Amino acid sequence: MKKYGLFFTFIFAAACFIFLPVVFSGDVLHEASFYFKLDNKQVNCVLCPRRCVIPDGRRGFCGVRENRGGTLYSLVYSKPCAVHIDPIEKKPLFHVLPGSTAFSLATVGCNLRCKFCQNWQISQASPEDVVPLDLSPEEVIRHIKESGSPVIAYTYTEPTVYYEYMFDIARLARAAGIKNVMHSAGFINEEPLRRLCPYLDAANIDLKGFNNRFYSEMTLGNVDDVLRTLVVLKDEGVWTEITNLILPGLNDDAQEIRRMCLWIRDNLGPDTPVHFTRFTPHYKLMNLSPTPVQTLIMARRIAREAGLKYVYLGNISHTDAEDTFCPKCGKPVIERAGYVITANNVVEGKCKFCGEKINGIWK
Repeated sequence: MKKYGLFFTFIFAAACFIFLPVVFSGDVLHEASFYFKLDNKQVNCVLCPRRCVIPDGRRGFCGVRENRGGTLYSLVYSKPCAVHIDPIEKKPLFHVLPGSTAFSLATVGCNLRCKFCQNWQISQASPEDVVPLDLSPEEVIRHIKESGSPVIAYTYTEPTVYYEYMFDIARLARAAGIKNVMHSAGFINEEPLRRLCPYLDAANIDLKGFNNRFYSEMTLGNVDDVLRTLVVLKDEGVWTEITNLILPGLNDDAQEIRRMCLWIRDNLGPDTPVHFTRFTPHYKLMNLSPTPVQTLIMARRIAREAGLKYVYLGNISHTDAEDTFCPKCGKPVIERAGYVITANNVVEGKCKFCGEKINGIWK
C-alpha cells in the first residue's frame, strides 16, 4: 500500500467508481493551444475537426475549453477526474510491454457524442459536475515513479480535449524514461497530432465504423478525419492498434468490415493489430441487443482473409480470442486469460519457435 502514496485511496475508490472525486482542485486556468483570436473577442479553436468559433463567455463543443475575454482556456488542465493503475492489456494494447501496468488518467469532456459510450458519466460531464484531483504534470510524473508503472496512458475519456495537459505530461514522461500511450477516438486535427507524436509511443484508436452515415448518426463525427489520424500515426512511427466495437445492425455488415480491413492492410500495414469487441447495452442504446459472438468470429475470419496478422476479440469468453499467434508458424506466442499473461514466447521481438519477427514494443 505504501508504495502508491496518497494515490492508494483514490485508486481503490476508482476501481468501484472511476469518476469518484477525492481532492478539490481550484479554478486555475491554462491557456489553450491551437486557436486563433477573431473580432469581437471571439476565438476559433482548431484543435479538432469541429473548428469551433466560440463567442466571449462560451465554451466549445467539448465543454472544457472556454473563451474568456478573447482568450481560450482549458478548464481541465491539471484536473484529472479519474486516475487508476491498469494492466496495459485493458487499453487495449496487446503488442506493448505485455503484462506491464499503465498509470492511467482522464479529465471530463469529449468532442464526440457516441450513443454507446461506456464512460459517459465523465466523457459527457462538465467540469462543474465533478470535484477533480489537483495534479500538475510534475506531480503526475512523481506518482508514476512511485507506482513503478513503466507507462502512462491517456484514456477513459477523449485525450484530445485535455491536449495541453497530456502534452506537458508526455514531454516530462519521455525525459523520465516513461512510455506514453493513448486510447483515443482519433478526432483531432493533423497539426496538433503531429506535434504530439514525437512524445507518443503507442496509441489505440477507436475506428467506430467505416462510413460517414454511421459516424454522423452515432457519434456526431466523421470517419475521414479518423482515417487521416491513423495515417498520420503510421507516418510518424507511432505504434498503433485499432479497436472496432461491433454494434448489431449498425456497423456489422460483412462487406463493410471487409472494406475496413482492406483499408487497414493497404494504408497501415498487415501488422496492425485489430480488436473487434462485443457491444453490451449501454448509455443511449439500452434497447440494442448484445453483439452475437458469431458476429465477432465472422469479423475475425474476414480480417484474417484480408491479410491482417493480429486479430483479437474482446468482451467475450473464447479460448483463443485474445491470444497472439505467430503469422508464420501459427503457434501462440502470447497467451492471455483476461488481463493476465499466461505465456509469453516473444523473445527479442521474435517468435521463440520459428524466429519470425512479431511487431510491437517489447522492451
